[in-house]
Amino acid sequence: MKLVINSSFKMLPQRTGLSLQSPLRPISVLVFHLLLTHSCRGQSQMIGLSQPIVALVGDDIILPCHLEPAVDVSAMTLEWTRPDLNSIAVFMWRAGKDLVHVKDLSYTGRTSLFTDGLKNGNISLKLSKVKLSDKGRYKCYVAVLDKESLVELVVASGAASYPVITLAGIDEATGGVMLDCRSEGWYPEPEVLWLDGEGNLLSAGPPETVRGPDDLYTVSSRVTVEKRHSNSFTCRVQQKNTNQTRETHIPISNDFFKLQSSSSPVTTGLAVSLAVWIIMFILLLLFIVWKWRKNRIKTQRNPLDQRERETLMKSKLVETKGAELQQLHEEKKRNENELQSLKEELENKKKEMERIQNTQVVII
Repeated sequence: MKLVINSSFKMLPQRTGLSLQSPLRPISVLVFHLLLTHSCRGQSQMIGLSQPIVALVGDDIILPCHLEPAVDVSAMTLEWTRPDLNSIAVFMWRAGKDLVHVKDLSYTGRTSLFTDGLKNGNISLKLSKVKLSDKGRYKCYVAVLDKESLVELVVASGAASYPVITLAGIDEATGGVMLDCRSEGWYPEPEVLWLDGEGNLLSAGPPETVRGPDDLYTVSSRVTVEKRHSNSFTCRVQQKNTNQTRETHIPISNDFFKLQSSSSPVTTGLAVSLAVWIIMFILLLLFIVWKWRKNRIKTQRNPLDQRERETLMKSKLVETKGAELQQLHEEKKRNENELQSLKEELENKKKEMERIQNTQVVII
């Protein structure tokens, strides 16, 4: 924009003989400044950023703000504030100076403008060594133009740990393996997902979340898995707003699932077998008693053969009992061998489970 001064002003010094150049110069500058301000009010727009800015703790970031078309704002009052803070300002620029005394103490030494860019309308704020407490909405404001823009800052912790998966035990109802997952140092609060080897989501209970005195979150989750085509399982902890993801994989051998699926039926079958043999033994005793009473009745009816019958009956009874006892002894021995074998197998599987539990495979 050009400022045009009527040529008649140039003739006045010649007519009067007085110098009007000195009083006219500040007036023209003032008029130019007013016209420029009026023009900026009607045309310039404050440009910020519609998407949130994501930063990790300790980062140096820039909160964008500038005027389009460009306007020299170096001599204007510029403010950066946070509506959620009661302090005067995050940063204030007035008469070409950084007003440190009106700045929130938590931002002391961490905020600055690009002074070389002020003449081009660049009011972007540089924020150094970002803290968790810096999260929030920032307002860029130019008082003389009555223009403002908002920028959202999301701060994430860069100390989030990779998940640690442990074997928590066996689900007796299903024979599945229970897995625990734990991860620390998150901010904001993350979510926990379980996946199988094909990337399918697994059904798990709600995670437990604990917030520490440092405002960082620790999350843990448990899932029960059953044997699949690929016995590889993943615990993934992620924070969508900051695009942070940590995950850990763990493989589980087929033998471990075989132990769980077979141990319960074997135990049940053994118990049923023992119960059957006990019932058979009781029935055998009842049968022997019945036979003995029957023979006794016959002996009472024929007294002449009583002694002979008694001797014969006792002999048969001894033989029968001996045979039955021998059979029971052999069956007992077989059951003891089977129990011993099962005990050794369970002990071996227990050692294998402990070895797997102590081994955690971490894939970044």
